Amino acid sequence: MGYPEQIDVFKSKLNKKPSGGSYVVEEKLVLTDGVYSGFLTHDNINNQSIRVYTGAHYSGIELRNFSVSFPDEAPWRRIIKIFADVPEVYVTYETPGDTVEADDINTLQSALTATQGEMERYKSAGLIDGGSFRREV
Repeated sequence: MGYPEQIDVFKSKLNKKPSGGSYVVEEKLVLTDGVYSGFLTHDNINNQSIRVYTGAHYSGIELRNFSVSFPDEAPWRRIIKIFADVPEVYVTYETPGDTVEADDINTLQSALTATQGEMERYKSAGLIDGGSFRREV
């Protein structure tokens, strides 16, 4: 759930390179009970470039026990499922850049609206004091 229950975190998007080149990305993923299942941060990933290691920067053991899929409604996204008896892994891959989709914009709009709603709640409760905030329970 987003703000105000927790602070929203937004991953930076990668623009497509004018030269047509690719970015090389490394993501640290935390496994729970030996499994990670979720979206990779960036889009349009070259599936053949995906590598999973137990250490950063292509170090540690290379793992091969993972699968990659994509949702029918967003074929530019990648879902990775990893099985390993380690607390974290590092996934590297190449991408030419991200696709900005309506869901990205809708998420930002929801975060902004939640922030504004919380500001209005504080203002109506009279809890703004000289530009600083006091949370009274």
